[in-house]
Amino acid sequence: MAAHLKLYPDVPAKRRSTILRDLALLALVLLFAWIGVKVHDAVNGMAVLGSGVKHAGLSVESGFGSAAGAVKDVPFVGGSLAGALEKAGQGSGGNVAELGQQGEDKVHQLALILGLLVFLLPTILVLVIMLPSRIRQIRQLGAANAALVDTHDPERRRLLAMRAAFGLSYLTLLGYTKDPIGDLAAGRYDQLVAAALDDVGIRRPAISASPASTPR
Repeated sequence: MAAHLKLYPDVPAKRRSTILRDLALLALVLLFAWIGVKVHDAVNGMAVLGSGVKHAGLSVESGFGSAAGAVKDVPFVGGSLAGALEKAGQGSGGNVAELGQQGEDKVHQLALILGLLVFLLPTILVLVIMLPSRIRQIRQLGAANAALVDTHDPERRRLLAMRAAFGLSYLTLLGYTKDPIGDLAAGRYDQLVAAALDDVGIRRPAISASPASTPR
């Protein structure tokens, strides 16, 4: 099967439309990724609030620490006073700094979650809508490419012509021949075979016109 795998049809119009559809899918995924990054960055910018609280707490704790260092050498009460100031700094500024750090971490987590959701949800939806039909097309192209290896055999050509005459719409057939049923009855298979191959999106080298065949 791998030897007959085809990603794109041979028919130019179908090939162009398939490539454009693949490019549109890729563009949508890239767009959703870009929007997800923008949402992440916007929410992540709110972390500055927690960062400000953290730095304020650290500044308070540092102030108490400086005060403790200044009174540490005071006779008799210096050690006790310095210890009390350090504990006060840890109890006030230290707690504030810890709360600020927690808030900053939560904002970073929220930014990551929202960014991923904004990217993943629409991407999954688009893939669910567009990918199955694309996979079916690739499988059908591969199957047709494998099944229709030899289209020069007279009997195979007759069967392909019958498939086109009885399976395709008359609107489609009229794009190849003005009298599809007459061509089938008279053994003029070239245009009917071309219609059948184009319908599945593959092309095969043309063969020399037989006495029973007429040009399109």
